[in-house]
Amino acid sequence: MCTAATYRTKDFYFGRTLDHDMSYHEEVTITPRNYTFRFRNMGMMDHHFAMIGVAHIEDGCPLYYDAVNEKGLAMAGLNFPGNAYYRDKVPDRDNVATFEFIPWILARCATVREARGLLASVSLTGESFREGLPPAQLHWLLADREEAVTIESVRTGIHIYDNPVGVLTNNPPFEIQMFQLNNYMSLSPQNPENHFSDRLPLQVYCRGMGAMGLPGDLSSQSRFVRAAYTKMNAVSGQGEMESVGQFFHILGSVQQQRGCSEADDGRYEITIYTSCCNASKGTYYYTTYDNHQITAVELQREELDGTLPVSYPLIVNEQIRRQN
Repeated sequence: MCTAATYRTKDFYFGRTLDHDMSYHEEVTITPRNYTFRFRNMGMMDHHFAMIGVAHIEDGCPLYYDAVNEKGLAMAGLNFPGNAYYRDKVPDRDNVATFEFIPWILARCATVREARGLLASVSLTGESFREGLPPAQLHWLLADREEAVTIESVRTGIHIYDNPVGVLTNNPPFEIQMFQLNNYMSLSPQNPENHFSDRLPLQVYCRGMGAMGLPGDLSSQSRFVRAAYTKMNAVSGQGEMESVGQFFHILGSVQQQRGCSEADDGRYEITIYTSCCNASKGTYYYTTYDNHQITAVELQREELDGTLPVSYPLIVNEQIRRQN
């Protein structure tokens, strides 16, 4: 399972954790403006916005998990099992396969507002990229520096929800996730007051008691609440290093450790990578499960008018800086 979030200081930041029990050899991938996207039902697009994100490369095609385009629009797909629903091709609609949904939006839209217009005519299809790569059951977080929305394709159609917290995890559907925040409105970074009884001399005995009741388990609903609380109360300076560092701390609140969430086949779900992209500048930062050092890849350092994607394998081995 996964968690995605937005953050804004002087610049706008977007990132996610990818939680899974296996890797598909994903890479940080830059797709330049003149790479030809061959969409399954919508023809070819040979000129578009450049983008950077993490993708699995299959037959030379970047299958993006998350990405940010050169205009600062960001998008991530998160697992949504049992609720995602895709259709066969629908006449008079833009039939977009789920594996190409992220580039379909980021290639042509500069803002969430523009994307809303494009989404009005979209129908998501359940086509496989190829045999052995079935469509993933996903919903998506789409954001720019001004707003964020959640996109869900379910049996009743495609729904676009305003996302005022700028956070998304997995199940249940987004409206239910948001409603559950009502149960935690008493949480606060301040010390609590005694409302239990005026006849009992109850005392604050340590810092942080204002957040007592914040869920700590690894379920997607609990991670949504915890990430939303952490993000909405996070404080940092305006500089790049302060902002990036704080963003990694926000997502650190929901990272998964090997051994704590067992998969059906005996493997364990872990946070394979955590990302933070400065969407304003196109710098993609990441850490991996066994490498806590932050690595950066910059969109603007590549030839953005090229025709072929440029990929950088994730650095997965721990790097330790020794001081003596």
